[in-house]
Amino acid sequence: MEQNDYKDSKIAGTVQPALETSVTSEADTLIQPVDSGAPDIRALNERIGKASQFIDLLRMEMSKTIIGQRDMVDKLLIGLFGNGHVLLEGVPGLAKTLAIKSLSDAIQADFSRIQFTPDLLPADLIGTMIYNQKEESFKVKKGPVFSNFVLADEINRAPAKVQSALLEAMQERQVTIGPETFELPSPFLVLATQNPVEQEGTYPLPEAQVDRFLLKVVIGYPTKDEEQQIVRANLRAGGMRKPSAVVSKADVIKARELVREIYMDEKVERYIIELVFATRQPENHGLGHLKQLISFGASPRASIGLGIASKAHAFLNHRGYVTPEDVRAVAMDVMRHRIGLTFEAEAENISQEQIITEIMDHIQVP
Repeated sequence: MEQNDYKDSKIAGTVQPALETSVTSEADTLIQPVDSGAPDIRALNERIGKASQFIDLLRMEMSKTIIGQRDMVDKLLIGLFGNGHVLLEGVPGLAKTLAIKSLSDAIQADFSRIQFTPDLLPADLIGTMIYNQKEESFKVKKGPVFSNFVLADEINRAPAKVQSALLEAMQERQVTIGPETFELPSPFLVLATQNPVEQEGTYPLPEAQVDRFLLKVVIGYPTKDEEQQIVRANLRAGGMRKPSAVVSKADVIKARELVREIYMDEKVERYIIELVFATRQPENHGLGHLKQLISFGASPRASIGLGIASKAHAFLNHRGYVTPEDVRAVAMDVMRHRIGLTFEAEAENISQEQIITEIMDHIQVP
C-alpha cells in the first residue's frame, strides 16, 4: 500500500486504504479505537510535525562528523526518543564511538566511555563506597554509568557479573551502592558495542540480557563515495569539524513524551502482534517449515519494542501516526536478537535475518 494512500485514509480517521474509504456521514469521519478517546489525527499530526523540526537540525550537526551511516544515526535517535538502549555490532572503525560522542555533543549531555575488559569489576562501572579516614566515614564514589550517554565498548569482553550490573542499571534506571539507591540521570542511553570477528576471550551476552536492548543494529561498511568523504574530512586542515549543541536535555525529555502520544491504530497493533506470534507459532501462519529452525520466539518485549520504536520512527519522519511501513522499518533491529536458532538452522547457515525477512514477506500488511 502506498504511504500517501495510507496518510489520506489516516487523516480521515481509518486505516483502510484510500480506495476503499467512503465517508458517508460525520459519524464515519473518525473511527475510534477499541479503548476510545482517539485523538484528532490532523491536529496531532500538525503538532508532532512542528515539535519534531529539531530532528533535521540534530541530523545535520551529526553529519559533520558521521559521514554516511544514516541508518545507524536514525536507530540511535529511535533508541533515544523511545527511551530504550541500542546494541551495535560491527567491525572496528565504523564510527560507533564517534556516533554516540557526536550525539552527546549535539544535545549538551554528559558522555562516558567504558572499555569492557575481563578484569573489570561491577564497582568500576556503577561506583563504590570509599572510606574517608579524616571523617571516619564511608562516602559514595559514583561510577561512569552516571552519565546521560554511556558507551559500553566491547561489552562481551567483561564477565557476566559486570554485564549484569550494567543491564540492571539499564532496566531499572537506578543504581544501589551500599545502603543508598541513586537515580540515573535523564535522558539515559546505553550504546553497547560488540565485535563479531574476534571471539577469543569474550563472554557472550545471555539471551535474557540481550532481550533488554530495544534494538540490535548490525553496521556495514560505507560506500566508496562515503569513504572518500571520510578520508577528506579526517585529513582537512584543522581536523574534523565538531557538532554544536543544538538541542537541550529538556527537549529530549519532552520529545519522549510526545512519542508516546503518537497515534497507533488497532490494525497496526494487530500487525505487530501477528509478526511476533509468527516467530512463536509459525505453523499457525502458514510457515510450518520455520518451526524446526526456531528454538524460541520473540518475547512480549518484542511487541512493546516494535510499538515504541515504530512511534519513534514516525516522530523522526514528522508524523503523528504510525503506518505499517514504520513497523517494517524497525522490525529487523527489534527482533533479530530476540529469536533463538536451532542446531538445524545453524548447520544450514540460516540466520535470524533470513527468518524475519520471510515472516515479514508472508504476513499480510494492513
